[in-house]
Amino acid sequence: MGAPMARNLIRAGHDVTVYNRTRAKAEALAADGARIADSVAHAVRGCEVAVTMLADDNAVQEAIFGSAGMLQALPPGAVHMSTSTISVEISKKLAAKHTAAGQGYIATPVLGRPEAAAAQKLWVIAAGPPELVERCQPMIGALGRGFTIVGRDAWQANVVKLASNFMIVSLIETLGEAFALLRKAGISVHQFLEIANTLFSSPVFKVYSQLIADEKYEPAGFRMKLGLKDVRLALAAAEEQAVPMPLAGIIRDHFLQGIALGYGDRDWSAIARVIAANAGIENPS
Repeated sequence: MGAPMARNLIRAGHDVTVYNRTRAKAEALAADGARIADSVAHAVRGCEVAVTMLADDNAVQEAIFGSAGMLQALPPGAVHMSTSTISVEISKKLAAKHTAAGQGYIATPVLGRPEAAAAQKLWVIAAGPPELVERCQPMIGALGRGFTIVGRDAWQANVVKLASNFMIVSLIETLGEAFALLRKAGISVHQFLEIANTLFSSPVFKVYSQLIADEKYEPAGFRMKLGLKDVRLALAAAEEQAVPMPLAGIIRDHFLQGIALGYGDRDWSAIARVIAANAGIENPS
């Protein structure tokens, strides 16, 4: 996700320095006009806005609080714009630590798969102090087709992102169960899609229904391991707010089962394969 986002920032005219733990991935952006940094600290020195796109809480904490991390190198008054899907707890910690260091922090997680990022069709969920969000709008606007500001506290954007991902994976669960029923009844799932597409009209439904019908789980647009992480974060946020989410618990268990079966690096929609296996379907295709 980070590479196409960086390219979109460059195309919008921003001066971009990039860092990736796998240097070759960063160097691939040099031809687009990016400068390559040797560390997070090197990347953010002298910048006005630092944008992060990282896999999980641990990666974020290492990038921000590590020995060559952002917190000590980001100039006073500069803003950290976090586009990662992270926990509410870590988002609150980032806000507090940046504020104490005289820096700004906003959360801007994004909705969309890597192909949407490349086509500049992400939707950005933004939250944080209004003056900082306004300051970062040129960068936010360069990342996708639009954005929604959901609150004055950065962590509120992370709750919205977790709720959004829960809805997506709930759709995947529903498709997996429906397709398992159809397959056991000897009905073509591709023929069923003609009917289903008259009921539901959205890019998300179209993408995931086709992936599950075609059993196309590799290469992964979003890995099952990351899907499990997001469902766990949603459950943690729900527990903090005393909100029961029983379906999220079922989906978490399906992700765990899928990872146990070796599907961890497949697309998260491969939980449909888990559901099919539970229905006694050895080869869904």
